[in-house]
Parts: sequence; structure tokens; C-alpha cells
Amino acid sequence: MTIPSFPTDNPSAQPSSRQEQGKYRNHAFTPRQGFGTTLRIIWNMTFHKPRATRPTGAIEVQPLTRDALLAAPNNSVWRLGHSTVLLKLRDKFWLTDPVFSERASPVQWVGPKRFHQPPISLEELPPIEAVILSHDHYDHLDHQAILKLAAKTRHFLAPLGVGDTLIKWGIDASKVRQLDWWQGTEVEGIEFIATPSQHFSGRGLFDSNGTLWASWVMIDADTRIFFSGDTGYFDGFKRIGEQYGPFDLTLMETGAYNVDWPHVHMQPEQTLQAHIDLKGRWLLPIHNGTFDLAMHAWYEPFDRILALAWERNVSIATPQMGEAFTLTQPQRGRAWWLDVEPSAYQDQPDMA
Repeated sequence: MTIPSFPTDNPSAQPSSRQEQGKYRNHAFTPRQGFGTTLRIIWNMTFHKPRATRPTGAIEVQPLTRDALLAAPNNSVWRLGHSTVLLKLRDKFWLTDPVFSERASPVQWVGPKRFHQPPISLEELPPIEAVILSHDHYDHLDHQAILKLAAKTRHFLAPLGVGDTLIKWGIDASKVRQLDWWQGTEVEGIEFIATPSQHFSGRGLFDSNGTLWASWVMIDADTRIFFSGDTGYFDGFKRIGEQYGPFDLTLMETGAYNVDWPHVHMQPEQTLQAHIDLKGRWLLPIHNGTFDLAMHAWYEPFDRILALAWERNVSIATPQMGEAFTLTQPQRGRAWWLDVEPSAYQDQPDMA
């Protein structure tokens, strides 16, 4: 049995998730891809991948140690790769979508392979107060990582159905809290609200949309953080911003986009607009730089979102994997990806 969550202050004002014939659905219309379109996407991803989808040079990370994390100030944030983000709030550690495996795949001999190693191993991580999960795709829910984290993690926060998967894997049910959209729960004085996203779920051929997907609002006194998970752009961002904004930091999906799947992943222009809708102060792009999941150059999401943010005068941070971003003294970081692909920028203006 899962620990029950409590609803938000005004749950009737917002629509919760909805199911049809046992399948979760987005509130916004999301057209289904036909077999022909799916086959074409698979064909292109398999046989027509541009070389630039993977880095030609080594991606350097800033190594982390447990002692360094314990000594770090509160309100520190570290990207560990893809959508895996470590946060330090109230002297405790919180981890989003932990993926530490070599491949984001149901098997480790084939599938998208990491561009870089995590800045810290699972074994070296300090005790985790809560793991916050957005949905069950392999690049967000890593079976082996969850099992290794079980002993050092006090709570697992998940959308409806994803917690059942954890329990099936052997996670103590007393640690699992499952939430519907617009439901919240409190852990060590911090409020977590599962908010809508526009995406889909499934880990196999026959379980599509059997579990819910979500974004997350985190409220620690006067500090507010938003974690997008995976999502297309939709009007839910404005509703979340109106109810819970402004946000000190938004951790926003910016990568693995394509014209063939516009309803479930955002183009960088939409990422920026979503950040604005949320009334965000600092934007930290995630879901990039670790796995080859689309047809665009691996560094393109960084280039595009950085240029757009500068154009709109939006504060943006692009820390290296393992580099601390601190909300009390925010720094934008640098364009570290230029060092990995210098030949791609020989005839372009300096972005550093």
C-alpha cells in the first residue's frame, strides 16, 4: 500500500488526470502517430542518423564527492546527466529521474549510450531524502539505479502507476508516494506537487500509457523550483505559473525534439516560452548532453536555447555536468560544449 498524498489547496480548480479504457490521456489533443510514420521514424533513427548526434570529443564533467556535497551550501543544484538533477535543500538531498546506466535501454548491449560518465557514482552519493520521478521511460526510470538507491533513499515520489512499478521491483511500499496531477505531499517541510505535462508512457510493446506522466513543483518556504520532466508545449504551463509561480529556477526539457513528435517534446522556442509562462527567474536546460535520442546535433539544444534566452533577456544557466548552480548566488556558467566540438564553430561568432 502506498502512503496517501494530500490534495492541493484548491484541487477542484484544476482537472486531474483522465483515463479511457485503462489508458491515461493528455488533456490537450495529442494525435497518435500512424504505423507508417512510426516506421519512418525508426528507419531514419536507425539508418540516417547524422554524425553530429554524438560528440566527436570527450565531454568533461566536474567530479563530485560525498564530502563535497555534504559541505555544499543549501539551495545548490547539480546536473548529473540528461534529466538527472541532484538538489540540496534543508541539508538533505533530492534526486530527479536518476539514470546511471550506460545505456537508456531495456538492455545494456544495445540502445542509446552515454556520452559521459556520471560525475558521481550511486555508491558515493550521500543519503537521498527523496527520488522524484516524472514518468517511466528508460531515459528517466533506470531499473538498476532504483534498486541501488533503495537502501539509501527514504521516499520515492511518483505519478500514478509508476509507484506500482517500483513496488514490483522490490521497493518497500511504505517508501512510495503516488500522486495524480495537482496532488501534493510534504517531505521534511518541503511541498511537492505533481503537475500536468503533455507526454506519454510505456516500457514495452503492450503497456503504452498505462502509467501517468507529470512535471513537479517543489516549494521550500520562499524557494520554488519547477521540474518539467518530458513534455510538449501546452497551456498547462500558464496554469502552473499562475497557481505556483514565480519560480526561482525551472529545470526545463531542452533536447530530443523533432518535427515528427511535436506534441510530446518541446522545440527550444517552446521551452523558453514555457519558462516565461511559469514566471521563471532562472532557466536551467536539461534532457540534453548525455544520450543520442533525436536527429539534431547533440550540441544544438544548447546553442538554440542560449541564443533565444539572450534575445529575450532571460537568465539562463548552462553548468557542466557536476558543476554546482547555487540559487543564492546564481551563475550562468559557460558554453562548455564549444570545447567538445571546436570544428563546428570555426566560422561562427564567439558564444563563450
